[in-house]
Amino acid sequence: MGRGKIEIKRIENANSRQVTFSKRRTGLLKKAQELAILCDAEVAVIIFSNTGKLFEFSSSGMKRTLSRYNKCADSSETAVVEYKTEKEDSKMVEILKDEVAKLETNQLRLLGKDLTGLGLKELHHLEQQINEGLSSVKERKEELLMEQLEQSRIQEQKALLENETLRRQVEELRCLFPMTEHVIPTYLQYHHIERKNSFVENGVKCPSLARNCANDKADSDTTLHLGLPSDVHHKRNAPEKKTFSDDS
Repeated sequence: MGRGKIEIKRIENANSRQVTFSKRRTGLLKKAQELAILCDAEVAVIIFSNTGKLFEFSSSGMKRTLSRYNKCADSSETAVVEYKTEKEDSKMVEILKDEVAKLETNQLRLLGKDLTGLGLKELHHLEQQINEGLSSVKERKEELLMEQLEQSRIQEQKALLENETLRRQVEELRCLFPMTEHVIPTYLQYHHIERKNSFVENGVKCPSLARNCANDKADSDTTLHLGLPSDVHHKRNAPEKKTFSDDS
C-alpha cells in the first residue's frame, strides 16, 4: 500500500518536527544538487532552522549567486518602476490632450466660432462669459487710463516745480549781479553825435569847413525859428560860399 497524504501544517510535537526537518532538509539539498548537475543551472539554497542554525547549498558559490540575484532583482524592480512610470505618463498625456482640446474649443466659441453643437442654455452661458470678460477689459482699460493721467499730473507738477526753482535762481543771480542800465540813443541823436565827431576829427585839416558847417547849422536853426522859407536861406548863404571859393 502507498503512503497516505500528509496534511501540510505545523507539526506540534517537537521531536517529530525535528525529525521531519532533518529528513526534508537533506532531501531538499539533494534535489538542489541534482537540479544543478542535470540542468546546468546555478542553484543556491539557504535554510535556517527554528533554533537559528544555518544550512546552505550553492552550485557556484553563495556570494556569486547572491550578487547575481541582487543585480537581477534591482533590474527587475527598475523595469517595473519604469513601466509604471511610462504607463502613468501616457495616462497623463492623454488627459492633457483632452484638456487642450477642450480649451481650444472654448476659445473658438468665445470668438464666435464652432457654435453649431450648442443649445440655448449653453449659448446663454457663453454670452454671460463674453459680457463678463468685456466688462473686465473695460475696467482694466479705465485703470490704465487713470494711471497714465496720474503720471501726467505728476510730471506736470514736477515741471512746475522745476520752473519755479529756475525762476528763483534767476532772481538770486539778478540780485547778486545787478545789470547796469544803458541808455540807447535815438537815430537823430546818434546821427548828430556822429556828425559832430567827424567835424572834430577833421577840424585840424579844414577849420574853415567846420566853421561853414557850424554857420550853416546856425542859419538853419534861425530859419527854423523865424519860419522863413528854405530858398531865402540858400540866397543868404550863396555869397558866403562864393567868397569862400574866392579865398581858396
